[in-house]
Amino acid sequence: MTTPATTGKPPVPLRRVAMASCAGTTIEFYDFFIYGTAAALVFPKVFFPALGSTAGIVASFATFAVAFVARPVGAVLFGHYGDRIGRKRTLISTLLLMGIATVLIGLLPGADTIGVAAPIILVALRFAQGFAVGGEWAGATLLTAEYAPQGKRGLYGVFPQLGAAIAFALSSGTFLATGLIMGDTDEAFLAYGWRIPFLLSIVLIGVGLYVRLSIEETPAFTAAQAAAARSPQADTPRKLPFLDVVRSQPREVLLSAGALTMLFAFFYMGTAYLTSYATNPDGPGLARPVVLSIGIGAAVVFGLATVAAGVLSDRFGRRNLIMTSCALGIVWALVLFPLIDTGSPWAFGLGLTVTMVIFAISYGPAGSFLPELFSARHRYTGAGLGYNLAGVLGGAIPPLLAPGLTASFGSIAIGVMLSVTGVLSLVCTYALAETRHRRLEHEQVAGASETASV
Repeated sequence: MTTPATTGKPPVPLRRVAMASCAGTTIEFYDFFIYGTAAALVFPKVFFPALGSTAGIVASFATFAVAFVARPVGAVLFGHYGDRIGRKRTLISTLLLMGIATVLIGLLPGADTIGVAAPIILVALRFAQGFAVGGEWAGATLLTAEYAPQGKRGLYGVFPQLGAAIAFALSSGTFLATGLIMGDTDEAFLAYGWRIPFLLSIVLIGVGLYVRLSIEETPAFTAAQAAAARSPQADTPRKLPFLDVVRSQPREVLLSAGALTMLFAFFYMGTAYLTSYATNPDGPGLARPVVLSIGIGAAVVFGLATVAAGVLSDRFGRRNLIMTSCALGIVWALVLFPLIDTGSPWAFGLGLTVTMVIFAISYGPAGSFLPELFSARHRYTGAGLGYNLAGVLGGAIPPLLAPGLTASFGSIAIGVMLSVTGVLSLVCTYALAETRHRRLEHEQVAGASETASV
């Protein structure tokens, strides 16, 4: 399939657009997830050794949470340029920033070598990672949503979403391979083994740049720029897209953030906190290779569920799929930790996999739902803001609160917290309109031209 020709240039094959969006998000999320895995397995001992076990885990996940605070800032800045100069060039910038920050983390000496400077620099680099991801997701989803034919945006919208599943498998796999090669020697793994996944991202960055440089700007952005040239009063990008979206669509920004809060809570609790919880000797006490291997299997199921949910959203609606996910999550959250606390690897595998599937039912449609909510003139900014504000509520706060809740009230308290995020997301999603039948601006222009020609 190819995109409609909107200029004199040859149409762009949709498979190339899909590959570009998937490759970019895979690299960005790989860099993001290896940090989460390291925060669970390594950073408490390497960067916060003086704090002890529980406090070290809290401090480690606090640095993990820093990225979520940075994400809305990145969404505003990169959204500004994405709405002003184009999706393609902005996405190349986010890719480079993420890659550089990740490699530098892999080269960063520990607290035993440079003292308090180590965690300070770690926080700064983590902020840069979050800053880049804040601009990445919206641009990658817009890339497919604004190229995809009307009626199939749910299908093509899953390609950037698949990057998260592939990246989770890659990050777990690289940590698993590194640990197996080094054997059970924790000293070697803590000294330099954990750095290898960070440094390997250099290869992935090169692949991502090559793919993204091979595509053209999206039809919707091209149409908006053409409209700007014809008429200053047209529905085109404004000087400050952030102010534009806050003034014209604040309801959509806030409700979309609430609608995706449970999505983030389930995903980052599953990919980061559960890794730490399951390997904790005071908890289930599972071996690190077992937990990482289960993570790879869960990532495969998660990817398949993401594709299925995106396809089904073209038939049954984005809103209905997301509300179904929320309803399932409210109940499952109360079952999850009692199940994992049995200490069985099979129970952990079931708990992680079902958590990821429930997340995928929301995540698959989200790639088309958020772009369809916002006007083209500020779509990059609006979709990025909603998504990354949800990241703060669901991705930063729950992993940070989880260790203290477990210590004070037991693991069931985490389940209650996750269930509350499900209620919030269910209410916010219900308040939003269904979007699967909406036509994007370049499709409306094409439709009008076809009518006129008849």
